[in-house]
Amino acid sequence: MDLGLTGQVAVVVGGARGLGHAIATAFAAEGAHVALLDVSADVSAAAEQLARDGATAAGHVVDVTDYAAVRAAADAVQARFGRVDHVAFAAGIGSGKFGFPFWQLDPADWPRVLAVNLVGAVNVAHAFAPAMAEARSGTMVFLASVAGQIGSQTDPPYSASKAGLINFAQCAAKDLAPFGVRVNALNPGMVKTPLNRSVWQAWADRQPPEARQDYESWTAEKIAKLVPLNRWQTPEDVAAMAVFLASTRAANVTGQTINVDGGYVMHW
Repeated sequence: MDLGLTGQVAVVVGGARGLGHAIATAFAAEGAHVALLDVSADVSAAAEQLARDGATAAGHVVDVTDYAAVRAAADAVQARFGRVDHVAFAAGIGSGKFGFPFWQLDPADWPRVLAVNLVGAVNVAHAFAPAMAEARSGTMVFLASVAGQIGSQTDPPYSASKAGLINFAQCAAKDLAPFGVRVNALNPGMVKTPLNRSVWQAWADRQPPEARQDYESWTAEKIAKLVPLNRWQTPEDVAAMAVFLASTRAANVTGQTINVDGGYVMHW
């Protein structure tokens, strides 16, 4: 299926690895030019790999909590490519602790998670939305999480930040709709990422030896209990939805929260 993205410019925030890199790769496979933004210096190598594979790609080291740096990166992307058609926000962190019950965490565990996952997305939107509104076209997709829909006790700061991100995506969608810019939230379910593994590690560290499970056993049990399709979701699954939402085939989709979760969260 040709999604009509050839020659368009996609900015992927958090594009050095994980879900962000999968999204960047999917955009490149559709013929889009890709700018990768990430706090990790690995972003340059990720962009170079895409370029070796035939894409036009650039990497920028950016901390999304630093609005001035995000604004400078937006200017650099605009100068390099002359336009920005799509923005995918895939940066995210957890608290690094297992949060059940929530008072096992400290209030000091919250600010950094909110700063990256929520305020970071706001910074990115502020940096890129005005030019999109002026062009009267474009899309944004924010990677939230099923944890933001169900009040997951696993990591309350992470869950709350993702719930806020879903709400912000709806606010942005309403504001940008008159300018022809579409905004959606995309919620991955159970995906094998370093963040997912860190949740298991935080849980395992709190268990007595007789109650511990290895990562594969722990996740297999969670999937069997929570995912009706009884399988992992992959980065490629999430990336496929991200590029679809950016395409004109999703021209009437905005302000929505789309789950790629194997049926984990269902509303009725």
